Amino acid sequence: MDTSNTHLNKHHLNVLVIIPAYNEQESIVSVVRSVITAGYDYVVVNDGSTDETLSICDRNGFNVLSLPQNLGIGGCVQAGHKYALLNGYDVDIQFDGDGQHDVAYIPSLVEQIRSGSDLAIGSRFVRDSDGFRSTALRRMGIVWLSLWIRAFSRKRITDPTSGFRASGKKAMALFCKNYPTDYPEPESIMLAIKSGLSVDEVPVTMRERQGGKSSIGGLSSLYYMVKVSLAISIVSFSHRHKRI
Repeated sequence: MDTSNTHLNKHHLNVLVIIPAYNEQESIVSVVRSVITAGYDYVVVNDGSTDETLSICDRNGFNVLSLPQNLGIGGCVQAGHKYALLNGYDVDIQFDGDGQHDVAYIPSLVEQIRSGSDLAIGSRFVRDSDGFRSTALRRMGIVWLSLWIRAFSRKRITDPTSGFRASGKKAMALFCKNYPTDYPEPESIMLAIKSGLSVDEVPVTMRERQGGKSSIGGLSSLYYMVKVSLAISIVSFSHRHKRI
């Protein structure tokens, strides 16, 4: 039996909230302050923002890891995982800088890791909620990716595009070595599953983004689905016999 997570039930977990930020000047202050008020350690990973995100963080004395150029969400989140692992955290939480995520659900994600999961996904769809669920087109894409992941892994993930998630040390170590670049959330789930990690979902409610704009919309949504579906297929076949 795998007992690698047994120790998590015996002591306080050191939790780091990773806040990836690219041009989030409208929302970054309220997001960081909500995390501080909740009592969590955090790091804002500034992904080469071209607006006032970095200067706002500096003026407020926020803890910032500023990347030398824009690496995209994959590189940004991977930098956060490396920061967490190097600084001895047991769990890290990906928490978007656009105001969509609610700190009230962080304890549930952490508890799922404590209970033995390696990766805990905050899902809008695991049960009914009144929160923001995105546009009809994007929901169709989410359903498609959910079915696609299930076809290759036999694992039902209802919200594969969710960027609200908790990683335990095994997932952190995996993602430090290998993390998708462009639209990493669905692909990283498949990577974790095929690497033998335990992936589970926790019900959450999300809000509409408080600032900035999404990189996915219109025709790019179709491109996104095709590209991610192909990436999931490749990960599935290339990691069939790999375990960590």
